[in-house]
Amino acid sequence: QVQLVESGGGSGQAGGSLRLSCAASSSIVSFNAVGWYRQAPGKQRELVARIIKVGVPSYADSVKGRFTISRDNAQNTVDLQMNSLKPEGAAVYYCRAVHFPTDYWGQGTQVTVSS
Repeated sequence: QVQLVESGGGSGQAGGSLRLSCAASSSIVSFNAVGWYRQAPGKQRELVARIIKVGVPSYADSVKGRFTISRDNAQNTVDLQMNSLKPEGAAVYYCRAVHFPTDYWGQGTQVTVSS
């Protein structure tokens, strides 16, 4: 069983930056995909960014050019650098890892953005 623990959430200002980190309890080298999702109150959970295997990262249109996902196989971490924060980006952010056929989720970290 893999545990994912997110950190780095908190409060940021519009236009500012936050960095989220997801630490896995075991090696992520063989994971099929890693990514970040978010869920705002009253809304469905949505994809923010992901990396499939060692492929090119993909991003939701709403964060392209502002967010960067990175994967460190040596540290077993998946980070999300969030720049140019917007108030509509406030949500609980979740780390997800897929090691087929199992899907792992972290407990989530809250991000608030003040205007």
